[in-house]
Formats: sequence, C-alpha cells, structure tokens
Amino acid sequence: MKDASSYGFGTKAIHAGQEPDPTTGAIMTPIYQTSTYVQESPGTHKGYAYARGKNPTRVALEKCIAALEGAEFGLCFSSGMGAMDAVCKLLRPGDEVITGDDLYGGSYRMFTKVFAHYGIKFHFVNMTDAQNIRKYINANTKLIWAETPTNPTMQIIDIEACAKIAKEHKLILAVDNTFASPYLQNPLALGADIVMHSVTKYLGGHSDVVMGALVTSNKDLYEQLAFILNSCGANPGPMDSFLVLRGLKTLHVRMDRHCYNGRKIAEFLKTHPKIEKIYWPGFTDHPNHDIAKKQMKDFGGMISIVLKGADLKETFRIASSFKVFSLAESLGGVESLVNHPATMTHASIPQEERERAGVVDNLLRLSVGIENVEDLLKDIENALK
Repeated sequence: MKDASSYGFGTKAIHAGQEPDPTTGAIMTPIYQTSTYVQESPGTHKGYAYARGKNPTRVALEKCIAALEGAEFGLCFSSGMGAMDAVCKLLRPGDEVITGDDLYGGSYRMFTKVFAHYGIKFHFVNMTDAQNIRKYINANTKLIWAETPTNPTMQIIDIEACAKIAKEHKLILAVDNTFASPYLQNPLALGADIVMHSVTKYLGGHSDVVMGALVTSNKDLYEQLAFILNSCGANPGPMDSFLVLRGLKTLHVRMDRHCYNGRKIAEFLKTHPKIEKIYWPGFTDHPNHDIAKKQMKDFGGMISIVLKGADLKETFRIASSFKVFSLAESLGGVESLVNHPATMTHASIPQEERERAGVVDNLLRLSVGIENVEDLLKDIENALK
C-alpha cells in the first residue's frame, strides 16, 4: 500500500509499506536474507547495494511504523538503545539535553555513563510541569528528551506544551512513545520532531525480537539519522523485521485488550488493602490525568504498585509468587510480566535518585498481557496473599 494516509489504523497496520511480492504474489513480505545485491554496473542498482544500508524487509517495516505514527520517514535499529544512540549522535561536545527525572534505567545509563563522557550535559528535570524546562534552557541546549508515560511511575508529560517550548527556542523534541504505542498516542501530531520506540515491546508484541525505531517528518533529521544508522551499523536483520511486521498486524487488537485488562486490574488494586500506592494514568486523581486523556486514546496496560509495609524480602517473595504473570524484564508482550525496577530495569540509577523519583524498593511494575483477565486477577490476589 503506497499511500496509507487515508486508511484507518488497523488497515495501515496490516498493509502500509507492504505489497504482494511481484515475483510470486506472496501476500507476506519476503525475508530478504541477503548481505549484498547484484548491480547492473558500478553504482547502478535497484536501490539496494549493501544490506547494512537498506534491506527490502526492513524498508517495508520502516514504512509501516512511519504510517502508524503519521510520519514521513521511519528507521529501524537493532534495539531501542541503538535508536537512542543515533539521536544522541546528533549532538556535539558542549551541547546540553533536558530530560525527565523518571526514565527507563537504560536511558539514564546511556546519558550518564556514555554520552556525558563526550562533553554532553544532561539535566534531569520534573517534566510533569512543562514550564520547568524553561529554567534549564541556555545557548547550549539542543535537545528535549521526553518519555510519556514514564517508566515506571507513569508520569504524564504534556507533549504539546513541550513542543511549544522547543519551537520557541529552536530545539529538537524527541519523545519515547514505547509505553503508549502509536495506537494510543502520536507525538508528531502534537508537535514532536522525533518519536522513538523500543519495538521490542508493544510493536513486536510477542517477546521474540529486540529492535528499536525512530520516525520523523523532518527530512533533514531523517537524512542525518539515516547516515548515522548506515555509518554506525546498528541495523536489525531481515528475520527480526519480518517478525515485527507480523506483530504489527495485530497491534490494534492487542492494545484494546491490554487496555481493557489494565483497567480491570488497576481498579481491583486501587482499593486493595496491601497496596499503598498505584500508578496508572486512567485514574482521575493520577497527576496530569487530564493531559493523558487529551493526548492518549486510552491508558494502556502498564501499572506500577507500591506494596504497603513490605521490605525488600517481602517484595521479592510477592514478585516470585505469581503463576500467570512471569517475573522478567521487558514489557508489552501478549503475556503478563511482573518486574522489580529497583533491582532489574532501573538498577543502574543510584538509589537516592531512584527513590527521589518514586522508584522505591517495594515498587513492582506490571505489564498486563492479553490473557483472560479473571485469571490475572486471581493470580494477583494469590501472590499478594
């Protein structure tokens, strides 16, 4: 489907960027398992020369993800961190970045342990009030990196407000849209310049692939990022691209169930006597709920809970007591997962900074899958007992 702009989300997810194979008529995009391509004469080819630069299976995926985000251009990477790495490589020594104070631990680690060594300064700011960003803007500021909802305390950042500030000061606004997926939130439509996804999560959806993606409608940014991807080589293989194309075909159906199950579980936990606090943006008393309601189609299947009176040992016991939920890192697959951020996904963040952001030792993060919700509710109740 060459022009998917006029179609609905589900139709785009199934058809955008994908045509029947012209040789055989195969309905599924072939896995072009090749490293190089034959040229008619030096420099004359069919658009493909070497697979690090382009691969037809990957190109189909890039077009599909771009269509789902309403973007002109898409790029896929070997992981979400590879995609982030490319954005950071747009910067130069002396540049400054403003980002949130509740981030995925791998993002924090990359900023502080890798790019800070190259003379790039990072400001970790409470972005739940976008106006806080203004205090840190100076002549060296180049990038605002926003994650919304945040991992794991589900902070909601006003993308439109951030975009207004970015445009005033000619800054790049990049938004990590992993928790929401393109089905629930489209940051480009709200003024962002770049959208990043850990494709591993909801887009792939089946916990069988690791991948990242960037989309943009800014041709200059796209060309810079494509150059970085080709030059630095963080490209995914064709089999992974095929798997994600397959996963995308059910994204809209899966997200509806993730949201339905997430709501049922959040409502159950809200009044549970063993839960001290719950983070889920669908509650009217969740900070910035009105913004979430405005910029998201629904509230997703990610929930974090703080266990009442539990020490680390008791938290570990509960985390290890689930039968349907699996104790594991990652999120967004069809199966439900429970995670202990302080020792798993966010262990690279110093304890004091973690706890300041609310990532305490008795916090658990739930990635609610698409199983029968009654089974998930029973599993949670049994684990809490």
